Amino acid sequence: MKKFLYLTAVTAIAAAIVGIPSRVPAHAAEITAAGKSAYLADAESGTVVYAREETKRLPIASMCKIMTLILSFEAVDRGDLSYGEMLTVSANASGMGGSQVFLETGLSYSAEELMKTVAVCSANDSCVALAERIAGSEAEFVSRMNARAKELGAENTLFANCTGLPKDPQYSCAKDVSLMLRELLRHEKYFEFSRVWYEDFQHPDGRTTRITNTNKLIKSYSGCDGGKTGFTGEAGFCLAATAKRGDTRLVAVVIGASDSKTRFDGITTMLDYAFNRYTTKTLLAAGEPLAERAPIRGGKISELAVMAEQPLKAFTERGKEGDFSVEIALREGLRAPLRKGEEVGCARLLSSGVEVHAVRLVAAEDAPRMSWWDACRETARNWQ
Repeated sequence: MKKFLYLTAVTAIAAAIVGIPSRVPAHAAEITAAGKSAYLADAESGTVVYAREETKRLPIASMCKIMTLILSFEAVDRGDLSYGEMLTVSANASGMGGSQVFLETGLSYSAEELMKTVAVCSANDSCVALAERIAGSEAEFVSRMNARAKELGAENTLFANCTGLPKDPQYSCAKDVSLMLRELLRHEKYFEFSRVWYEDFQHPDGRTTRITNTNKLIKSYSGCDGGKTGFTGEAGFCLAATAKRGDTRLVAVVIGASDSKTRFDGITTMLDYAFNRYTTKTLLAAGEPLAERAPIRGGKISELAVMAEQPLKAFTERGKEGDFSVEIALREGLRAPLRKGEEVGCARLLSSGVEVHAVRLVAAEDAPRMSWWDACRETARNWQ
């Protein structure tokens, strides 16, 4: 078990920050998002702003492709797949119904182009082509989807396919969809796809298919740059969307709206509410060395510069002061060699003593091991 040395960072800005809600605030009752369930949260910390029937198990249609994309991006991150790799389409993949990009059996398409069509126009055929390449079969890919959902803490989610087409049993909930979309947003490449409004998809045989973004808020809502729609007769009209203004990024989910306009209106209502009432303060910037340094043994340096791997931000209600602090936890017994970027501890954002968010602290520099000659010189210097 790793041991940590706890040091409380005195952060001037922290004392004057606005409060972070630990549960849904009472004034959130003003929101009237339609649908069977709805959820609104800060994308960075997961702080909940609004929730209604958020754990109710419901069909989510094509929103399940959020997980399909997560596994696709993670396959690239592991080196198991490359964006430029050409994937040959099976008859099973090309025969998918519903929304599709009309892939042709036996033709080859790049993984990047297939992933783009999933993100932009919800292409079922591209989903299956990716699933078969990554896992060998759609069935195995679905098993991985369910395993990854459990790892993320999505407790009310069960996938039956990688497309969201009707098949029992399968379900999720607004809270879990928010959790999955927040994970997808960690992949910067995703935004290259999600921001596309429309473009022509070129097939190897010379055909062209126009792909258009199913998330209309990309065009109509300021700051919206991602999300996933879904619709089946059973699920109704669904949407998970994200928008960013300044340093604040939100994720909003509606499941089971009665029509397309209602789902977009519901998401817009929630996002407007949060952007008007909340703001985000950055307490620790990513990549900037902290005042605290970590003691290190056996190295050419005795203290190591450390930095936050990701920014530590406080999602805060405007105009309401709170009791905030940043706690720096550095591992004890650090020994050289350590390379820049290796984990050395964590920084925790506390509100009234309760942890709200945490980020990893990493080495901001290399710490080479002290050589025998270095040790001799150090001994001589100390002796003198």
